[in-house]
Amino acid sequence: MIYLFYGKEKLLIEKEIKKIRTEYKFSDLDINEYYSDNVSLKDVLEDAETISLFQEKKAIILQDCYFLTGTVKKGSIEQPIELLDSYLKQPNPNTILIFIVPNEKLDERKKIVKTIKKIAVVKECNQIQNINHFVKELFKGYQISDKNIELFEKKVGNHLELLEQEAEKLKMATIDTKEITTELIDDLTIKTIDLDIFALIEAIVTKQKEKAVEMLDEMIKRGEEPIMIMIMLANQFRIIYQAKELYQQGYTEKNIASILNIHPFRIKKALEKGRMFTKDNLLTYLKQLAELDYQIKNSMINKRLGLELFFLGL
Repeated sequence: MIYLFYGKEKLLIEKEIKKIRTEYKFSDLDINEYYSDNVSLKDVLEDAETISLFQEKKAIILQDCYFLTGTVKKGSIEQPIELLDSYLKQPNPNTILIFIVPNEKLDERKKIVKTIKKIAVVKECNQIQNINHFVKELFKGYQISDKNIELFEKKVGNHLELLEQEAEKLKMATIDTKEITTELIDDLTIKTIDLDIFALIEAIVTKQKEKAVEMLDEMIKRGEEPIMIMIMLANQFRIIYQAKELYQQGYTEKNIASILNIHPFRIKKALEKGRMFTKDNLLTYLKQLAELDYQIKNSMINKRLGLELFFLGL
């Protein structure tokens, strides 16, 4: 079976992968994940042809398939598309091959795109039109009024991953009563700048430099102080680094949350983001932000320009 998920909404893509994992009862050992910017299709397809050591079927996820778009990602290796075309004519029935394209559109002119669309399950994962319906699904099984759904959306915005994160926090707090109140939404949902920082981290993870600069401009227009943005970014990178380090030492998410005195759901998200960074990456970003802080405080650089240069240099 072959799947192709494309679009800007990472959360929607993750939900589709979760459905596949559930349907086939895959464990982590049954799934191999690759990134097309540094792994050749030749190696991926050789894996696809091999038999699973653990159960009848296995899954292969190929991330960042920009070769299916009109975008050329800087630093990506040239892919042998002819090998993929040959594999698609007779795919291994025991391998679930999943192509992930973090781009708004596919390049419909490409022959390989047309071939995949003929034989694969293809799903667009861009911004959903009905946010209200999405939020109601998040709170399924819980009591929440239409008024409080509107309040929740107003506070959190329309970023799907952040909506799910904040909904999960409220559900965990009301696991016994199953009732989401106005007071809880006011007390537990995070401030706008916190949400923006999460979105900035997401832009950094996906190497969307221009988007990060645009988001910075919007935050400053709303009156956010560049120094505060810088401090909060550094705090988030520090949490991701600490969580990653402790997890590699064998600590569970619950242990890490207790040690760092941070909400367990934030630790879960930090570990997810941590998979996208090496520890060296994180330490480099922290050093760069510390140096930028020094330069700003000593009038060596304009604070807004300094942050913009930080994003563009990632």
